[in-house]
Amino acid sequence: MTTELRVLDPTEWDRWYEVLELAFGGVAEAPEERALWRDLTEFDRFMGAWDGDLCVGTAGAFSFRLTVPGGASVPAGGVTMVSVAGTHRRRGILTSMMRRQLDDLRAAGESLAVLTASEPEIYGRFGYGLASFAARATIDTTRVSLSVPEGTDEVSLRLAGLEESSPVCEEVYAKLVPSRPGMIARLPHWEREPLLDPPGDREGASPKLCVLAERAGEVVGFAHYAIKPKWSSAGADGSVAVHRLMGLDAVAEAALWRFLCSVDLTREVRIHSCPVDDAWQHLVSDVRRCAPTLRDVLHLRLVEVGAALEARTYQAPLDVVFEVEDAFCPWNEGRWRLTGDAKGATCVRTADPADLELSVRELGAAYLGGVPLMSLAAAGRVRERREGALVEASVAFGSPVAPWLPHGF
Repeated sequence: MTTELRVLDPTEWDRWYEVLELAFGGVAEAPEERALWRDLTEFDRFMGAWDGDLCVGTAGAFSFRLTVPGGASVPAGGVTMVSVAGTHRRRGILTSMMRRQLDDLRAAGESLAVLTASEPEIYGRFGYGLASFAARATIDTTRVSLSVPEGTDEVSLRLAGLEESSPVCEEVYAKLVPSRPGMIARLPHWEREPLLDPPGDREGASPKLCVLAERAGEVVGFAHYAIKPKWSSAGADGSVAVHRLMGLDAVAEAALWRFLCSVDLTREVRIHSCPVDDAWQHLVSDVRRCAPTLRDVLHLRLVEVGAALEARTYQAPLDVVFEVEDAFCPWNEGRWRLTGDAKGATCVRTADPADLELSVRELGAAYLGGVPLMSLAAAGRVRERREGALVEASVAFGSPVAPWLPHGF
């Protein structure tokens, strides 16, 4: 490879970002969106591949803190904005950027790396496993009714300006971060992400709206949504697009769902992303008429196996020896004894015989508790060497709630 990898200079950002935009279809982003991503750029953690004066590759990492099972907030590199110019494929540029990035994350003491993939097949060879999903759905509100829990009527709702309500919405978000694996704590400027609403992205819908749920004068939930009006010969045929809905308890969420499912002149509610175990599925009278679907979201890699496995807790006691394969980060290869329970864990190297054999990719997939090791074993990707070890580890690695990433990066 004749290209040079170097840390991104702020003066090069515009040229660098144009290469990224071209790789993702060549449509320029709205000025406010572009401005946010520039403000979020951590220049010492972003890199470009250069062929002379020509930028031909991009990659970066955000300094995140990710919630893991047990509620701990663990430093994680949020891998982002990865692209290679079509003119410079098959030259090892992507591999060199992934190599440099993981070395840098390890040097920074980050035991986890996470990303959302435009093409999921790319990242498995670098050790990333699919660790969480999101659900999408379209609720036919002409055929589906909601049965809400007791106390829902005690929650009042109030429409509020999107920017004006941002501080209280961020407070709700912050309170929920420790409760679900896969959520990311807000860093400066990230509070602007939910406010992005370029007119060119609305597809005929209204600007984003916000409704607050309140109880005893306290905000206990919110929903960001938009209304897309539509008329047919039969009358109103509009829809509600739910961008984000969060509540501090079940009744707050139920009050918000009831409101969204009863917006005048609409006949459906489109949910863009929610946890796969979201409670709305049990409020509706007919889930089949909601057409739920799954989409892969967060892909996760263990940068340091020992530190990563010690950072989370386990919902059942376990004592298991893993034989880990990791050709891309060979410092992880070998046998590791993981001993843990709901209070904590230790993970150290051992010469004891392996109970389970797997690659770091499978550990990444199972790490947040949303993908059972049993399922991976059924696909031939985890091999049991001690009878009973697979069930023990699969149960222990689980999570009481499904992991979920509320927004992309």
